Amino acid sequence: MRRWFYGLLLSAAATAGANEGVAELETVRQGDALLAVARSRMDGPVEVTLSAVGAAPASEPALPVQRVLAPRERVVLARLAADGGPQSLVLSATPGEPHAVPRDMVYSLPVEESDFELGQGFHGGYSHADEANRYAVDLIVAEGTPVLAARPGVVMQATSGFNEGGTDRSLAARANLVRVLHDDGSMGLYAHLREGGVTVQAGQAVTLGQVIGYAGSTGFSSGPHLHFAVQVNGGGRLVSVPFRMIGPHGFLPLR
Repeated sequence: MRRWFYGLLLSAAATAGANEGVAELETVRQGDALLAVARSRMDGPVEVTLSAVGAAPASEPALPVQRVLAPRERVVLARLAADGGPQSLVLSATPGEPHAVPRDMVYSLPVEESDFELGQGFHGGYSHADEANRYAVDLIVAEGTPVLAARPGVVMQATSGFNEGGTDRSLAARANLVRVLHDDGSMGLYAHLREGGVTVQAGQAVTLGQVIGYAGSTGFSSGPHLHFAVQVNGGGRLVSVPFRMIGPHGFLPLR
């Protein structure tokens, strides 16, 4: 998102495609100053950092400024001089409480037991090379297959309005998804759901095995499948972590 406000170029940036819509930045004129205001768009904690591209403008407090926002919180991050000339501000946002320590859990299979094929596992060379997805699994299923919660938690993000999918990497930020916050601060990511294929809302508690959506092929995807990862906020960046998952014949060979 880029737009001009009172001589300031604002850019609300995210650390990864799956983070689009995590938080937004706006300015509010107050007398002879501008207030840089961040608003969380998630029903869970979000770490934000306000910084400047190039020379930082005069502000109180000085940039960069870091803060963890509560669900849907709107807060003033800094007060800037309105006549300081155009400056480029960037708000980066990462879901989750920083440096959460996930427990060693066994995750339930998030699709019907008889209706999947194991695609990419950990370190998959096609699309699991980045830090946020290094420990992820792709479960190949038919379009419309019910997606089940692999662990209880609270939905902190639910996106269902995208209808495009394909192998163009520019589509990476256009995957429908559900992000579930677990009680240890880790987050389960369920991605590539079909258009309109999300059956839960942000802020809703979900139970183990509950239907939370329907599989599709939105975003950067070569065909219908469910992309599942367990992620934590590693301090301003999304980091995937290894996990164990049990299926109809025991543990899945994810490694």
